[in-house]
Amino acid sequence: MSSSEKRFIYADNAATTRISADVLDAMMPYLTTEYGNPSSIYALGRNSGFAIEEARAKVAKAIGAKPGEIFFTSCGSESDNWAIKGTLARLAPKGKRHVVTSVFEHHALLHTVQNCGYDYTLVEVDEQGLIDPQKVKAAIREDTAIVSIMFANNEIGTIQPIAEIGKICHEAGVIFHTDAVQAIGNVEIDVNEMNIDMLSLSGHKIHAPKGVGALFCRRSMIPKNLIDGGGQEGAHRAGTENVAGIVALGRAIELATADIPKKVARVSKLRDKLIGNILKIEHTRLNGDPVQRLCGNVNISFEGVEGESLLLSLDNEGICASSGSACTSGSLDPSHVLLSIGLTHEVAHGSLRLSISEDTSGEDVDYILEKIPPVISRLRAMSPLWERIKAAEK
Repeated sequence: MSSSEKRFIYADNAATTRISADVLDAMMPYLTTEYGNPSSIYALGRNSGFAIEEARAKVAKAIGAKPGEIFFTSCGSESDNWAIKGTLARLAPKGKRHVVTSVFEHHALLHTVQNCGYDYTLVEVDEQGLIDPQKVKAAIREDTAIVSIMFANNEIGTIQPIAEIGKICHEAGVIFHTDAVQAIGNVEIDVNEMNIDMLSLSGHKIHAPKGVGALFCRRSMIPKNLIDGGGQEGAHRAGTENVAGIVALGRAIELATADIPKKVARVSKLRDKLIGNILKIEHTRLNGDPVQRLCGNVNISFEGVEGESLLLSLDNEGICASSGSACTSGSLDPSHVLLSIGLTHEVAHGSLRLSISEDTSGEDVDYILEKIPPVISRLRAMSPLWERIKAAEK
């Protein structure tokens, strides 16, 4: 196939990833022959229970935790909700009724905080999407129950100074939670060295299936139950366990964290090639910190271009990409993340997120770079906004 022929390129791994063959093989027995309920006492049920505990140990090892500190959930959003709502439910009666978070969290966290019924403070970010730990320190009050800062932003890829923020929280005697959904498998994480008390993660970002996640939580800080019922997950999260999904998550996180430096070295090289060449197009800008960013994240704004038209045009070329979070892709509102770093509504609307992975090849990158410039030129040729931008230059 020549470089000019249409290919299929998946560059939206921040939205979801394909299930790897190894992970699928690991989970298949628990969808077929090993179908026992883990709560049953006969052998078929006990086998499922043993598999869950093996997966729990793998997740714990991947982040430097203890198996008893890992609680399986349905997704990262549930984990975020549980961490915030459960902590407030436990500590509010003791006078701890305040939450500190940032303006550009994932909506699973941001909306939870805004709708929790308690007071909260949103910490601003700089134009690169970085949070100043001292601003977090200044936002902490005597009645602060929990601080939640995402490890790495899902849209612009900026990696936060998590260890420093965690240290500030511990010095203030405040629980520190981080949404690490995008960071797992891309950044080496040790919850003890990084002063993390709670951590949310999700399987489908690391080549496990959708519908399974986990919450790391120190035993002394377990939030009040979000879901009541049976005695699953140590009586902290009710519901018959998704055994196949949990097994898949265990195997996926084991693979994702096996050699992170090697993955980062390879993928970041492809990322930098994409960024360097796309920025040669006039009136473009990189969103997010150029250094402290996820190895597979490329987020660039094109002035005079409408994001939805850009995505559809790339789709016609066989390229899957996004303009921001998959959870808000149906919204016509500009990204709250891009607005928080100072972009205007018009520029934010013309943004493209490419999120590549270890599965992305050099040929894939070359194809993307071949297709983007003519697409941008064609869309700008039809744009009244682009006409005004060029007229202003003259």
